[in-house]
Amino acid sequence: MYLNTSSKFILIFTLLLFSCGEKENTNVDFFYKTEFFKRVQLSGIFDDSKTFVDCVPKKPLHEIIKEYQTLSAKKNDLKSFVLKNFELPPTKNVDFVSDTSKSMIEHIVNLWPTLTQNHKNHQSHSSLIPLPNSYVVPGGRFREIYYWDSYFTLLGLMLSEKEETAMNMVDNFSFLIDSLGFIPNGNRTYYLGRSQPPFFSLMVSLTASKDRDKFISYLENLVKEYNFWMSGAENLSIKNRDEARVVLMPDASILNRYWDEYDYPRPESYKPDYNLVKDHSLDPSSTYRHLRAGAESGWDYSSRWFKDQSTIATIHTTDIIPIDLNALMYHLEIMIAQGYNWNGQVDESKKFLLKAEKRKNAINKYLWDENIHFFVDYDYLENKPTGVLSLAGVYPLFFKIASKIQAKEVKNRLENQFLKPGGFLSTLNNTGQQWDSPNGWSPLQWLTINGLYNYGYFELGNTGARRWLKRNNEVYKATGKMMEKYNVVDVELSAGGGEYELQDGFGWTNGVAMALQKIMNDKRKINEMTTSN
Repeated sequence: MYLNTSSKFILIFTLLLFSCGEKENTNVDFFYKTEFFKRVQLSGIFDDSKTFVDCVPKKPLHEIIKEYQTLSAKKNDLKSFVLKNFELPPTKNVDFVSDTSKSMIEHIVNLWPTLTQNHKNHQSHSSLIPLPNSYVVPGGRFREIYYWDSYFTLLGLMLSEKEETAMNMVDNFSFLIDSLGFIPNGNRTYYLGRSQPPFFSLMVSLTASKDRDKFISYLENLVKEYNFWMSGAENLSIKNRDEARVVLMPDASILNRYWDEYDYPRPESYKPDYNLVKDHSLDPSSTYRHLRAGAESGWDYSSRWFKDQSTIATIHTTDIIPIDLNALMYHLEIMIAQGYNWNGQVDESKKFLLKAEKRKNAINKYLWDENIHFFVDYDYLENKPTGVLSLAGVYPLFFKIASKIQAKEVKNRLENQFLKPGGFLSTLNNTGQQWDSPNGWSPLQWLTINGLYNYGYFELGNTGARRWLKRNNEVYKATGKMMEKYNVVDVELSAGGGEYELQDGFGWTNGVAMALQKIMNDKRKINEMTTSN
């Protein structure tokens, strides 16, 4: 595992450089709170707020701010000043030329090198956090590694004979845990207030489950990840029900929620965040925190987080106990228990197995809705389910938490309401948000299909897989691209919603397409062998 002192020094040094270089300003978020940053992001110089935060300053930021603060700089044209002092970010896959005469799978394999970033190409003063190894990015505007995306990307890398690249990515995440104490949303300084759904335990399981020594080598990282998500649990009480990412439930069990350390507009989405608060006269601090927590969920944004299930102005993410997050935490507890067991630390293993069992019981108590027979997020302030039906409800099937009766109820609703011509819907609500109807997303297809397989519902799982792959292939043949998301209701239309244009690339779509295609091919071979016999 490539985790050395020099790499950690580079990371710390980079964060200090970005912060400003002055002793009194060592917080990496200082720049995002300046008048200059606000003015640029609200000016419309860049259509996408992420463009500016990905620009590379041509000199230390404190020098640029000092120049801006002079009278002459303020009188100058803002755009000219920005272009003079910042280098625009490159688009990684802009030069890739698709050949649609090749199959979709061949296209994906050929695209991996284009989506791979060289870890040695770090630029001084950049918001990019350097990593010790090369890594695969999603593509388009996403020029950095992303946490939960990467698990689904790894599925494809492992099938593309790129095990070394896959292991490099897992080791990069280990490096971040060792250096920062957690895995941020992505390796950018503006993501340091939050993480993303904790898929690290699944990455370790995927790449190291057959090698006990290698699995054990990640045990300390798994425990550190767990401690990050459970930070503050020891401070919870009847009078202090929540702290950071942990919440004390009425029965004294502890469940997790999404959170962010900061309560100002997301730098990479500054303008939409700022305008939402301004246009609706919302409380800035709480709204920005809800928005940021929604970004940590990876579902930015969805009716899952809206009080009225319809409009983002009612966002209240930090009030919600999410089903996906707690299912992932259950898996993390199980994997830590396995690691301790393999390491001969039986007492520690039993302790985490007990934690997992308690969490499983709490999931079934609070996140299973008996009235609608589906797993649903829980509003712990209102002490009731949110009522939003979403594919987050399949996580307990994917991790085998659900009972057979629960799984059958979930299967019925998936078949009758979520399955559409192009795959499974993210939610049943059409709000204009990208994680709602009519959109489908590859990670949710993978979790849903494999969750169905876990309980023997192969026919429905196969139907979902075939429809999704057909949608992927049709768009690829028509455009030469793999997309971030797809409209699964009207297969004549592209997906929509969100804060940016539809992105192509696209890491996790590629990985899931390869993995599902392999499943379909394997099943076909089995059927052919059975028929021939």
